[in-house]
Amino acid sequence: MWLLYQAGMALTLVLAGPFMLARRGRHYLATLAGRLGRYPAATGSGPGRGLWLHAVSVGEVGVAATLNRQLPAEAGSPLITTVTPSGQERARAAFGEGATAYLPFDLGFAVRRFFDRFQPRALILVEGDYWPLVLRQASHRQLPIAVVNGRVSERSFSRMLRVKRWLGPLLGAVHHFGMQTEADRRRLLALGVQAERIQVTGNLKYDTPEPELDPALEALIRMQAAGRPILIAGSTMEGEEARVVDAFELLGGGERALLVLAPRHPERWNEVFRLLQPRQLRVERRSRLTADSATGAAPARLDLLLLDSLGELAALYRLASAAFIGGTLVPTGGHNPLEAAVFNLPIAVGPSMHHFAEMAQQFDQTQAWDRVDDSASLASAWARVLDDPQAATRQGQRARKLVEANRGATARTLELLEPLLASLRGNGEP
Repeated sequence: MWLLYQAGMALTLVLAGPFMLARRGRHYLATLAGRLGRYPAATGSGPGRGLWLHAVSVGEVGVAATLNRQLPAEAGSPLITTVTPSGQERARAAFGEGATAYLPFDLGFAVRRFFDRFQPRALILVEGDYWPLVLRQASHRQLPIAVVNGRVSERSFSRMLRVKRWLGPLLGAVHHFGMQTEADRRRLLALGVQAERIQVTGNLKYDTPEPELDPALEALIRMQAAGRPILIAGSTMEGEEARVVDAFELLGGGERALLVLAPRHPERWNEVFRLLQPRQLRVERRSRLTADSATGAAPARLDLLLLDSLGELAALYRLASAAFIGGTLVPTGGHNPLEAAVFNLPIAVGPSMHHFAEMAQQFDQTQAWDRVDDSASLASAWARVLDDPQAATRQGQRARKLVEANRGATARTLELLEPLLASLRGNGEP
């Protein structure tokens, strides 16, 4: 069975490889060695890396960073692995260059190389990313394994139910599941996980601290805004940027506000910049926006700033008058709205939020955001914010209160992890 699985995985990689290299070759070619289990000597080096945190991409890395801030000192400095290049960049910024690596392809030789190279002693999966050979090797080496901030979406649950008979060894390798909601717990029970291995610990994303904003960047953005409100469209996906810019132009464009547009994936920055060129807007890229060191002068006042940088979006929400959360006008499932909500911002989202279904339900019920479905309704939502600041403030406060009401997941997660951390100290069992 394992040979068949590896053959299927290898075939998938061979078939998908040309497409991925053609589409994102600049990002993925440089990562190929790590994905095959070959890492530079400095990767993951240093003392105290017995703890391994696995986070798929940017959002999960943020959760891992929130948890890591509260881990006891004796847990040491963890190794963190990611799947995506953008997640790897975020991990390097949060954990340090030498603390990160790519998760290997789920092929026997690559997985064994990874374990032999890093010798982890405990594994924490952020939100749950279950690779059969990785978990099999971890179990073989007797690693205690826990899931934190776990979730099982309705869509994933439907697919997992169809292969429930094959999930026993996969989910059985995990000793402790810390799930976001009661619904996630019920889905795991239906998939055959024993109740004593599951706890509802809440969503760690609510505990993420407010990020600090670089003063130099703040000065540049405020200089560009020149007193105008700042609108941020964060984590946009393919097919959304044109609609967002349409909404901005319907609103009145640069006469009414400065728009900061932040595509989710770095490999699309050039594509989005080209898309913006035919517009009758003054556009510049963040990477080219610098003040003259002698005079303090900045480029001519912009209408739209393309945020082609990593790690700056969350802090920039602090300057905004309103935010649109990307991945919601196209059917990709949405992105985390809490980075904006923590700053009392009025938020607009599209209909696609199935990756954050329970969170979205709370926002809907408390009227803590606006739902939009096209450029016209997004323009109307932004117009309401600019025309009625008091109403916008009240909506933003409802979002902030929702964040505060759901905090506390970190303490519950640390309690869940105590047996795993005790095993790292050598005085406990998983």
